[in-house]
Amino acid sequence: MKPSPPLLFFACYLLFIAQVHGDNQGDRLLSLVKSKVTQRTKWNQEAMNALAEDDVDIDIDIDAVYLSRQDGLKEADKIHKLPGQPKGPGCSSLGAGAMSELGPFFVKRDGKTLYRNAHAWNNAANILFLESPAGVGFSYSNRTTDYAETGDRSTAKDAYTFLINWLERFPQYKTRDFFITGESYAGHYIPQLANLIIKNNRKKNNTIIKLKGIAIGNAYVSDNHNVKGVYEYYWSRSLISNETYNQVVLNCDFDNGNYSSECLDAKDLADEEHGQLDFYNIYAPLCSDSSSINSMGADPCSSNYIHSYLNLPEVQKALHANTTKLNYPWIDCSNLVGNDWTDWPDSVLPEIVRAINSKLRVWLYSGDVDSVVPVTATQYSLKALGLPIETKWRPWYLNQEVGGYFVGYKGLTFVTVRGSGHMVPGDQPGRALKLFKAFLEGENLPVSSSVKS
Repeated sequence: MKPSPPLLFFACYLLFIAQVHGDNQGDRLLSLVKSKVTQRTKWNQEAMNALAEDDVDIDIDIDAVYLSRQDGLKEADKIHKLPGQPKGPGCSSLGAGAMSELGPFFVKRDGKTLYRNAHAWNNAANILFLESPAGVGFSYSNRTTDYAETGDRSTAKDAYTFLINWLERFPQYKTRDFFITGESYAGHYIPQLANLIIKNNRKKNNTIIKLKGIAIGNAYVSDNHNVKGVYEYYWSRSLISNETYNQVVLNCDFDNGNYSSECLDAKDLADEEHGQLDFYNIYAPLCSDSSSINSMGADPCSSNYIHSYLNLPEVQKALHANTTKLNYPWIDCSNLVGNDWTDWPDSVLPEIVRAINSKLRVWLYSGDVDSVVPVTATQYSLKALGLPIETKWRPWYLNQEVGGYFVGYKGLTFVTVRGSGHMVPGDQPGRALKLFKAFLEGENLPVSSSVKS
């Protein structure tokens, strides 16, 4: 008998799939799928189930969507996606995650119809996305003070409350192994949520979440390491001159977060030298009237199509979303949260250490053409952790090509994805899916080009 696959929670943007109150059969998104997909495909009719709003707090409504696995199993893993940092905390996992990176459907240029993503992560697992904190996407609060008081701790607490309510609503998933993954500012959210789950699992009579592992892409985990890594990355990719980089190194005390006026001048000069780029993928074109899908397969204007689609009244009705008729449109990254963040630790490396010590499976992965949270920054954070190496640095392969590189530390695996920017599943979908499957199975990536993938 084949074991039931785990439940995965994707945490970079937040989106959940099921409603805590009411008839769970009413949460399905079949009308959305039937009316909006133009490509005929064979897929599980329950590939999209949605939750409109879940009462995480008495006054806070959080929007969520659930995607089931499509490989023929009756049930499979779940993935939950938390708030992420492209453009800072407060971006939507429904728009920025599910509909442009790893979900089963993407939006066409007309902003009205969908097409199938062949590398959707729910080919390997059931996925649970959450738009969080309140103020992101369709989620909201009827107390303006909630937006001003949002921070790391409150977001982790609300996400935990949602998960407990969700499992009580759908108790058939309580026995499933559970994973959390995400990208960017999820480097803050995932370790803190994971440790909150572990802490509360120890309390008597609490609902147990069978958390087994976490994976974070281009993880923002240390302010000082990130700033230091960004300027080193600019220089390593010939985006700034040797002279300017030398001035940055000479005048900026990144390790202690001390920036003199000479440091700020050097940073300003670097910003002038590198020019206008898509800093989330330095080799991708910017969105313009003449933009086309780039060589990596990502469309630089996809966020515009998603914005149009999710603001269609019939789509919102099919999603069971925006039932209170918010006085602002859905946007990919919220203007309500992020600017007044109340708690933002300089470093969450101690939280990662706690997760490792709790015997969780911990993976970090980096797209190597991202300059926002570049691979150099992650390398500084890995060095600071001081973990002994168990598997030496080596290439991994997909379709007889180098997919990236990986190294195994005691309690942590680090993987790079060649040719990918900040949003790995969007830039390198095949490599991202391969990485994701290896993470779920707890296996090393293929180290031979002769291995068929």
